[in-house]
Amino acid sequence: MSFPMSRERVAQTVEGLLPRLRQRLGERAVATLAVREQHSHGEGVPDASLPDAVVFPLDNDEVAFVARLCFDARVPLIPFGTGTSLEGHVVAVHGGICVDLSRMDRVLDVSAEALDCRVQAGVMREQLNAEVRGQGLFFPIDPGANASLGGMASTRASGTAAVRYGTMRDAALGLTVVTADGRIVRTGTRARKTAAGLDLTRLFVGSEGILGFITELQLKLWGLPEVVQAAVCQFPDLGAAVGAVISALQIGVPVARIELLDDVQMDACIRYSHLDEFKPLPTLFIEFHGSPAAVREQVETMQALAEEAGGSGFAWAERPEDRSRLWKARHECYHANMALRPGCRLIGTDACVPISALVECILETREDVAQSGLVAPLVGHVGDGNFHLGIVFDPADAGERARAEALAERVALRAIRHGGTCTGEHGIGLHRRQQLQAEHGEGVALMRAIKQALDPRGIMNPGKMLPAEGAA
Repeated sequence: MSFPMSRERVAQTVEGLLPRLRQRLGERAVATLAVREQHSHGEGVPDASLPDAVVFPLDNDEVAFVARLCFDARVPLIPFGTGTSLEGHVVAVHGGICVDLSRMDRVLDVSAEALDCRVQAGVMREQLNAEVRGQGLFFPIDPGANASLGGMASTRASGTAAVRYGTMRDAALGLTVVTADGRIVRTGTRARKTAAGLDLTRLFVGSEGILGFITELQLKLWGLPEVVQAAVCQFPDLGAAVGAVISALQIGVPVARIELLDDVQMDACIRYSHLDEFKPLPTLFIEFHGSPAAVREQVETMQALAEEAGGSGFAWAERPEDRSRLWKARHECYHANMALRPGCRLIGTDACVPISALVECILETREDVAQSGLVAPLVGHVGDGNFHLGIVFDPADAGERARAEALAERVALRAIRHGGTCTGEHGIGLHRRQQLQAEHGEGVALMRAIKQALDPRGIMNPGKMLPAEGAA
């Protein structure tokens, strides 16, 4: 969807709004170049575009004030959490005002009895876990980065533990949302199910800031497991590793996390994280949660399935420091990949397919990478059919960037062809809009109608998610 006002006109309008913003927010309304540059991009592809100002609200009323002001003036609004999104969600394509919610960082309520909590959008994932751990609770949605919970809801994040605990869609009981015209709306309840009306909570979870601001979240919590045990197993090839995963899922082994690293990714992690005890082979990282007896049974079953598939070199870790070392290496995949070619950047793909299609889709993708001539390690949350390529490219080489983008598009379209999705957890943002059209077809017109109803002036994160009308 296009934005009707020119960049120059937007900048002039924002300049005229700054006195009113500063009257309400004081020094928390900023137009300095350094702060605008900090808020001009996320992670991933190195495209940036500066907002004309950045504001730092502290509560719902301040967000609503900014929204009403910008709605009346028709100024773009760009929600911002921690800037860790990968698909250009926070780029100010048309200028405007970036609304940084990071100072809305209070845990408002925790109920150990109801296994839930209410938080402001700027609360970080690790911050919440530090706060609730003393009550024997934890929040398991783990996208890798220490992202804000509001940002995680906006992109419908998931991560390594989704195979057991689900995604942000499953964890969100309700939200507080500020609409484009400044209304404060509370969706959902603390009940675990409802049949009352349209599901507005699910509508805003995954909306990537194009419908309104998520400012508070009512979230499910889980009890800390009595026993946590992690394992690493290596395989002769990718097909054997994925086959072991599928066998475990088909017989109902309740794995909490199960991650696949291909030989290229494992080699990068061995170098970067000093995992010298491992070989550069396709590798599964596995974790089990539960009672001592249950975990023991799960471990024995998984080991038998892996060995039957050709796995070897099992390394089990029970001590927290040993588990942390293994998962730290997994979470450092991004940095390990960047270290393969210093000075380069990375495009991260995000395909998700039915597990029945996982082996075929991954093997086709590896062949595609080989033919492209690019370096692209593969890592996946294979327990739910989700895998990523980290396509490393030189941003100064236009031809190499074009090949990297073409490879990323082929991965997305291949996933759709196999009955899957172009993005399992990163979201659409700027870079996956055409693939959204390929995946949803006429459904995109319904999305535009919802956008028009909730944001009639098109000020909420314009230029993101929805492809231009008429795009093939």
